[in-house]
Amino acid sequence: MATPTPETRTAYPHFLPIPTRWMDNDVYGHVNNVVYYAYFDTVVNAFLIAEGRLDFETGPVIGLCVESHCQYLAPVAFPDVLEAGLRVAQVGRSSVRYEVGIFRKGSAVAAAHGHFVHVFVDRATRKSVDIPPKLRGALERIAVSKR
Repeated sequence: MATPTPETRTAYPHFLPIPTRWMDNDVYGHVNNVVYYAYFDTVVNAFLIAEGRLDFETGPVIGLCVESHCQYLAPVAFPDVLEAGLRVAQVGRSSVRYEVGIFRKGSAVAAAHGHFVHVFVDRATRKSVDIPPKLRGALERIAVSKR
């Protein structure tokens, strides 16, 4: 298997600082693999709430994760401070594919990178819906063209 090339910080238009916590470490002395998915979820939803005005508590539309993937490139551990980079790779009628890079604070290359796919649905029926205009506008602001 070929060694993957780490993503660089310049590939991401949006960042969110994320401090590691003592409980993030596992018995091997680094952040456990499942915690990275919480970091992905955090950067995506913080962006949607702040920039797209997503009302996750009572709004009529919510995003459900239907796919995620993470590739681990270098270990991180408590007490590292991380920065999660976010970009949008594809926006459809009801779905969006985010790409996320996890960087040690100030590092030029990612310690991990991956993707996360949301499908936006009606809260009550769970049927897919068009992405609301405010959310779509926010997503398009961090969309990047494929290299």
